[in-house]
Amino acid sequence: MAKRIPGLRKKGQIWHIDKQIRGYGRLCESTRTGDREAAERYLIRRLAEIETEARNRRERHTFREATTRYLNEHMHKRSIARDADCLKNVDPHIGDLPLDEIHMGTLQPYIDARRQAGIKSATVKRELAVVRRVLTLSARLWRDRYNRPWLDTVPMFQMPNWEDSAEPYPLNAEEQRRLLQALPDHLAAMALLAVNTGLREQVVCWLRWGWKTRIPELDATVFVVPGRRIRYGDGMWPGTKNKSDQVVVLNRVARSVIEGQRFLHPEDVFCYRGKRIGHMHSTAWKRAWAEAGLPTDGRYNKGPHNLRHTFGRRLRAAGVPLETRKALLHHTDGDVTLHYSPAELGELIAAVERLADIESGKTPPVTLLRKNFAVSS
Repeated sequence: MAKRIPGLRKKGQIWHIDKQIRGYGRLCESTRTGDREAAERYLIRRLAEIETEARNRRERHTFREATTRYLNEHMHKRSIARDADCLKNVDPHIGDLPLDEIHMGTLQPYIDARRQAGIKSATVKRELAVVRRVLTLSARLWRDRYNRPWLDTVPMFQMPNWEDSAEPYPLNAEEQRRLLQALPDHLAAMALLAVNTGLREQVVCWLRWGWKTRIPELDATVFVVPGRRIRYGDGMWPGTKNKSDQVVVLNRVARSVIEGQRFLHPEDVFCYRGKRIGHMHSTAWKRAWAEAGLPTDGRYNKGPHNLRHTFGRRLRAAGVPLETRKALLHHTDGDVTLHYSPAELGELIAAVERLADIESGKTPPVTLLRKNFAVSS
């Protein structure tokens, strides 16, 4: 027996339509026939007419309109400035297009142009992810005055992968010495702290004396970095990457760095000419990286994040257990890493002290194996 189409009701000898239609409302009318199959054909025809009418009635929006709405509604998002830069790069290629004309075919000229400009595929993926987010909001959240979504469906995206990502470059002891020697004093202090704590660049830049906490049971001092955003007099702290508070333990090298900064600024641990330092990856950093004889050919990362990789590699080489390394690097799996007992904090401090022993020569140095692939012509 064939499946009946819902929405029909017989009154006397005539079939009538009584159906609620999304975006239209309730449709009530006679089919003017007593034959069920003929009534169903009439209903199907009326539904198609309503769909066509709704499609023609919908307000068409361009990608630039959707971009503007996205930026206005998400101005407090932590990464909104970066999203704006991504959309600015995409706009010349698809900004004038209606939303329903955006797909991999219309995006391909943008992808080709970015590749020809020497942009890494990881950067293009990041930009396409923002495009997809705007299209998703257009389809699932935003409605026009006819209660129709700005976009019916989000097209599938095929993210580029040109296998061109730069690799991390953890430093050995001699490379670290050369880099610190080439850096200006304020950046050298920040780098020395980062390589002994594993802190991300922005945490080092934002480190504040108000985050310093004394642990009497251990006769030690730690920093507790707020996970959520906080507004200070010199700007908005965006919070940690995973939005949970981070405990920063210090070995003797890190403590000496902190002590050296004590009277330079009343609020910020690191400053330059009386102001908080916004970025470590500056022109001075790039110049020092090259002067230290570190690779600049594009195969390896050249930024301060290498200090974090160095910290992690040295912990592993020193035999620090995985769970302890995860805690020190603030890699959380949904656990609340702020709740440490004195014994657990003591374990973390002991782990980072092993790195100080390596630097002082009390334990053997870490050997790093470098890949050296010949490039065929």
